[in-house]
Amino acid sequence: MNHQNRPRKKQKVTPESQFRSALDQCTRTKNLSTAVSLYESSAAANPTLSLNNLNSLLYICSNSLSDPETRKTAIEFGFRLFQHHQSNENFKPNEATLTALSRLAAAKGDGDYAFELAKSVNDYAAAPKLRTFAPALICFCECGAADKAYEVEEHVKSVGLHLEEPELAALLKVSAETGREKKVYEYLHKLRGALRGVNESTVEIIESWFSGTKAADVGLVSLSRDQVKEAITRNGGGWHGLGWLGKGEWVLKRTNIASDGSCCTCGEHLVCVDIGRAETDKFAESITSLAMKREVQSNFKKFQDWLEKHSEYEAVVDGANIGLYQQNFAEGGFSITQLEAVVKEVYNKSKKWPLVVLHSKRVRSLLEDASKRELIKEWMDKGILYGTPYGSNDDWYWLYAAVKLKCLLVTNDEMRDHIFELLGSNFFFRWKERHQVRYTFMKSNLKLMMPPSYSLVIQESVNGSWHIPLAGEVSDESLRSWLCATRSGSCEP
Repeated sequence: MNHQNRPRKKQKVTPESQFRSALDQCTRTKNLSTAVSLYESSAAANPTLSLNNLNSLLYICSNSLSDPETRKTAIEFGFRLFQHHQSNENFKPNEATLTALSRLAAAKGDGDYAFELAKSVNDYAAAPKLRTFAPALICFCECGAADKAYEVEEHVKSVGLHLEEPELAALLKVSAETGREKKVYEYLHKLRGALRGVNESTVEIIESWFSGTKAADVGLVSLSRDQVKEAITRNGGGWHGLGWLGKGEWVLKRTNIASDGSCCTCGEHLVCVDIGRAETDKFAESITSLAMKREVQSNFKKFQDWLEKHSEYEAVVDGANIGLYQQNFAEGGFSITQLEAVVKEVYNKSKKWPLVVLHSKRVRSLLEDASKRELIKEWMDKGILYGTPYGSNDDWYWLYAAVKLKCLLVTNDEMRDHIFELLGSNFFFRWKERHQVRYTFMKSNLKLMMPPSYSLVIQESVNGSWHIPLAGEVSDESLRSWLCATRSGSCEP
């Protein structure tokens, strides 16, 4: 008998499956009134909801808060559901439950209860998320309870979460509205560290602060220019973090930044921001720790010791990445001509030879080729070629060298592979932007693409002026809008 021709058995339709199907439809359409009717019609037959069904109903409630016509019903119905199930000793809400309830509490202006609900995630061994705490934080900010909002922020930090632009913007706004200039300064820097471009709504909050009388009154005029410059150098450029500088009213203007990094309004030159000294050291230590676990320790230690004695390089070249660029991998193609062109071009730009990192197996292969032997020996004699040991991953070596020497790195490697993910560094991107040199060969003509002349981040200058980039895609960076905030007073002694 052909099993394919057997009639399929109809699945039994249970009241539970009917309820779930109808609830799914309400969830898709976010229809609160139908969801309430559905629950009330089935409550007598099925007084206890599954957690999944309860969360779906609470989700519908929390998504009905923006409509004035459904807001009150959503809050009342949501808490009635929760209180009914809370009496069940076996009831264990999860993060989704508590997030929805926190939103409902915040919607009726009860930030304290919203915060308590968010913190109770811990009681149920659920993993906290930023969305669980955001309602309480935003609620406190909107009602001007700055200290309570700061308390939520501290708790969020203590559980290993990081605020995003909406929360930081809310904290910035309540700090500005309550006249807390030190907090305003702090949140501007938190926005600088967390974002590249800033949303229009956040920029409007920043403009409102700088336009106020409080902003005109605050400033540190006792710092010397050298103190500020040293702080900027220590932090990697683009900010000093010492506090408000100068005095007097702020002049605000929406402007553009020229290709050389100069502001078209005030003439201030923006910079390509690097990671700070402490972050650089931490980054190098992270690479060392991971390399030591995955490489033969003595091999990597030998490289570290060698690098200590050869620290004059201003650029590191990823030899394999360049030699294999656009070559036929199936035929084992490796272009020493491309690699030589890059090495010479780097030298021509800086008048210093770069460090070429290449696997020992590749070096030996090149030495065995009579047409390439002379060049390789020349590089070895000059001390610009380091052959990584057999069985090693040369990625660890060229990355460590570039970070440790604080120099440029010539490679097209996007550094998204597993080994780079292991670093888990939130400043990796900033380091790449400042240090990575990309290249291309068009009809055998080499072009090096140097790091940008300035970084797309909030920048604070030695004179105390601020430049804030607006978010958004632009075809040409010179067309991007920036907010320029300057004033006549400076930090000069």
